[in-house]
This record gives sequence, C-alpha cells and structure tokens, in this order.
Amino acid sequence: MTTHTDDTKSQDLAAEVPVRLNWSQHAPEVYKAMIRLETAAKRGLDPALYELVKIRASQINHCAFCLDMHTKDALAAGESVERIVQLPAWEESRHFYTEKELAAIELTEAVTVLTDGFVPDEVYAKAAGHFDEPELAQLIAAITTINAWNRFGVTCRMTPGHYTPGGHA
Repeated sequence: MTTHTDDTKSQDLAAEVPVRLNWSQHAPEVYKAMIRLETAAKRGLDPALYELVKIRASQINHCAFCLDMHTKDALAAGESVERIVQLPAWEESRHFYTEKELAAIELTEAVTVLTDGFVPDEVYAKAAGHFDEPELAQLIAAITTINAWNRFGVTCRMTPGHYTPGGHA
C-alpha cells in the first residue's frame, strides 16, 4: 500500500492500477512515429499554449497519464497553478487566459469531442481569427496528436504519477 504524507496527516492511498500493455515496447515503430509527429506538431506554437491544449484534451479524455505529464511540464515551464486548476472551467474563468488561448482551448474541445461529427464554423472562425494559417495548422496537428496519445494512455492504462518534467522532451 502506498502512503502519502502531507503537513497535517498521513493516509493510505489506493493501490496503483496495473498497466494493461506497454504498447511502446510492442509497437516501437509506431511509438517512434508518434514522437516524430509530436515534434513536428509543436513547431511554431507558444509552449504555454501548447501545454494548455494538451492538458485540456487530456482532461476531456480522462487520460491520467497525460494529465500528470503535461501539468508537470507546464508547471516546470512556469505556467501558474491557478491557470491549470481553472482550465476545466475556462468558460467561467475566461479572465485567466488571453483571447488567443481561449480560441485554442475552444478549438481543442471541438476537435477532441466531435459529438456532432464536425467542428462548428464559429469555433473554427474564432481560432482562425487569432492564428495565421500555418500556426492554425500546427495547432490542429497538436490537438490531433494529444488525442492520439490520450487514446494510447487510456486504452493501455498507463500509470500516472511517475513522470519527471521534461522526461519526454
């Protein structure tokens, strides 16, 4: 059993859920291709915005492994705890983000969920108003890439809590 100690008390935590499959070990060429895609997708994007997008998609997809990784990377890069904490409620916490970040977050949600089978024109237009076409293409690639990573993480039950910031840079 794992024990976590804080300033006020010690408590027993639930056991870690075991990883289902170490997919990167069994599909190394796919993993290498994903790393190349990740490297290409983030080119030209603001690092803080990039991490916000990754965190928001991972929240929606319930990918604990990616949430652990990207919140740690964001904090290590200087992102505030407050902005990360407010991200799930960004619509009520708009004043924590720039209009450009809000457009990226909204586009992230639309691309991630696709419940209506499309990205609404107004969401796309808002993003297009804040990003030039090459930057918008990179943003869409970044959103698509984190969604692919999330699907590996959730399906294979990758275990959160062991990531060190910059570990996959």
